[in-house]
Amino acid sequence: MAMTLRLTPEDEQALTLLAEAEGVSKQEATVRAIREAASRRLRRDKLTALSAAARDRYADLLDRLGQ
Repeated sequence: MAMTLRLTPEDEQALTLLAEAEGVSKQEATVRAIREAASRRLRRDKLTALSAAARDRYADLLDRLGQ
């Protein structure tokens, strides 16, 4: 699937600098940035879910420790 990406001049410059720093094309730098952002989001969501589960599981213990 092809996609057109419209960038502001500032974003275009940032993408150019990122691609140059990584030694890849702007297309590859864009794909990497998307994948990294998605990976961070999924890890954060998983950590949030695990934290909530642990708080629920150990709520009594945490309350006693807090006293």
